[in-house]
Amino acid sequence: MPAIATPARTADVAIIGGGVVGSAIAYFLAANDDFTGSILVIEKDPTYARSSTALSVGGFRQQFSTPENIEISKFGAEFFRSVHEYLSVDEEKPDISLRENGYLFLASPKGEVTLRENHKLQQTHGVEASLLSREQLKERFPWLTVTDLAAGVLGESGEGWIDPYSLLMAFKRKAQALGVSYQTEEGAGFGQNNSRIETIFLAGGGSINCGIVVNAAGSAAARVAEMAGIRDLPVRPRKRLVFTFECAENWPSCPLVVDPSGIYFRPESGRFLCGVSPAPENDPDCLDFKVEAELFYETIWPALANRVPAFEALEQKRAWAGHYAYNTVDQNAILGPHPEVDNFYFANGFSGHGLQQAPAVGRGLSELITYGEFRTLDLGKFAFDRVETGALIREKNVV
Repeated sequence: MPAIATPARTADVAIIGGGVVGSAIAYFLAANDDFTGSILVIEKDPTYARSSTALSVGGFRQQFSTPENIEISKFGAEFFRSVHEYLSVDEEKPDISLRENGYLFLASPKGEVTLRENHKLQQTHGVEASLLSREQLKERFPWLTVTDLAAGVLGESGEGWIDPYSLLMAFKRKAQALGVSYQTEEGAGFGQNNSRIETIFLAGGGSINCGIVVNAAGSAAARVAEMAGIRDLPVRPRKRLVFTFECAENWPSCPLVVDPSGIYFRPESGRFLCGVSPAPENDPDCLDFKVEAELFYETIWPALANRVPAFEALEQKRAWAGHYAYNTVDQNAILGPHPEVDNFYFANGFSGHGLQQAPAVGRGLSELITYGEFRTLDLGKFAFDRVETGALIREKNVV
């Protein structure tokens, strides 16, 4: 007797990737009374053990150099503060461990002009951030070495960090409570009819008949785009390492400090987290999770000790690797439909900012899918066609 083929599932919107961005899109779509279709999220690993979301340091900030990123992050901060109103299920309130300790960007004399320009723009968008002189930095943070600094900017409100895994699980639980389906699978290809995708073929067999496909596949975004014949999505997987260490001194109110060298650190449960992005010439595409300990001992620790004398005596503890979905052309998100595959939407290339931008992006993509336009915040500048036209968005504050 011949095998009976499994009927294909049908979804009005199929989201490939169930991390924080994909789950945020699913939630905002399902929560919109004007959207009445079915939503399916395809996620290959429901444990999220190696997802970029779960392995991030959970930071959110408003100190950006482009108006759009500032406004995106302002909504993110508002969302995190009000997460109970958005994501509670059956009166169970999510706990995302919100800490508004702020970001402290430090500048050497070489970087002072850019720091001041960014701060001026941030002020025009209502960001609560203080420009501090070298003397003011020493007064507020006596444990800092400031002799080689020109100034710093401290976010006084709407900046800090959260527990990224808890936020992801809260988005997922709420989306499911609103009727969103999650399927543990991996996309293997698309069936297309001219300029539209009609079917998603799954690696484990079977298929999904779909109306709209959203690529929220994180560091695998380019591979998913290639399945649709799109070979010029400039999003690549780039490895980032996070180290934890203990120090005899600890400052619970310490902000996330970004040194002029690019190295960052922040407190975490009696310890500190730290890391640094490599130089572009030493930042290849990478999918492994190997931790190169020499980065801490040869690069990070000397810079930490130079900035905070107490860090000369520390004990390195845990370390892990995660991946950025890195946009190689301008390090900013690519959002919205492809100009030729018209039911294929991008939510890619966040370059380390996906967690904090997920609320605004989820809301924006849900509007675009439901109404054909952005309504609350115009994210049109992040469209795919800027890759081809060269109308890039240059963000100066990339950590």
